[in-house]
Amino acid sequence: MKVKSVFYIAICTFFLASCGSNKNVAKNSPKKVVLEEKEEESPELPQLEQIQKPVKTNKNHTVAYIQKFAPIAVRKMHEHKIPASITLAQGVLESGSGRSALAIRSNNHFGIKCHRGWRGKSVTHDDDEKGECFRKYKYPETSYEDHSQFLLTRKRYASLFKLGHKNYKDWAYGLRRAGYATDKRYPQKLIAIIKKYNLSQYDRVRPNKSVSTQIVEKQTEYYKVQKGDTLYSIARKYNISVQKLKEANGLTSNSISIGEDLLVK
Repeated sequence: MKVKSVFYIAICTFFLASCGSNKNVAKNSPKKVVLEEKEEESPELPQLEQIQKPVKTNKNHTVAYIQKFAPIAVRKMHEHKIPASITLAQGVLESGSGRSALAIRSNNHFGIKCHRGWRGKSVTHDDDEKGECFRKYKYPETSYEDHSQFLLTRKRYASLFKLGHKNYKDWAYGLRRAGYATDKRYPQKLIAIIKKYNLSQYDRVRPNKSVSTQIVEKQTEYYKVQKGDTLYSIARKYNISVQKLKEANGLTSNSISIGEDLLVK
């Protein structure tokens, strides 16, 4: 009996030890798997490190646009005799200072449609009609050159080149008469932009000279219209007349909108 008892106890002890060792493996095994998965989970980190934060600036979007493209507009003026002020004003108006969907998608800064004979790339965009064909460029600079060629190669614009490159007002009205835009107030809008940002100074830049060395940038200051503001309250705040405030911003009425940037200096 003693021999049987000892044998029975030995078997049970071995069995319990075996069960215990299995339980330990089950506990440790998932931990090892989880650790391996965590080490492999990081596919997005390299991409996130490449994203740069936008540069903060106090510049008005239009001012920044003009400073960027003025040298190109001046160069095209001396090459093709189109006022730099007109080219810049059209770029500002047609592209929303480079922020329109057409400018962002296709670098088209002048709203030039495909027209017959265009062999370059194109995009569809809703304008006067839905899904119209517009030209697409690889670079904005190409858009500026194509703008010049568009005016140079069409007979309806030929008379404008007799005006000279310092007569921006007649150019503005001439573009409307020649059919560049359907907006009846297109000339007035161009002239207002030219006056507001003093773009006529670029028409006087001499050839083969740096634009930055010939243009003395005026210290400008803008005020963002707040709720409750009026032209009178803003003019009084900056010690200028309402009339001068309207002229500086190309305003034809006393109506202003919240969030609008007004040139006050």
